[in-house]
Amino acid sequence: MAETTPSHLYSSQYIGSGTFIISKPKRKKGKKRQQQLKSPNRGMRK
Repeated sequence: MAETTPSHLYSSQYIGSGTFIISKPKRKKGKKRQQQLKSPNRGMRK
């Protein structure tokens, strides 16, 4: 089931010379936590 997102949440504005201002909603806390649990080795030394 695809959830419909309101079009006002995503917007882009062309400034010029290949420069854009893009605004989008932040990631939900639950989704961010699941991603951190799934791949916990960000910033780990080699």
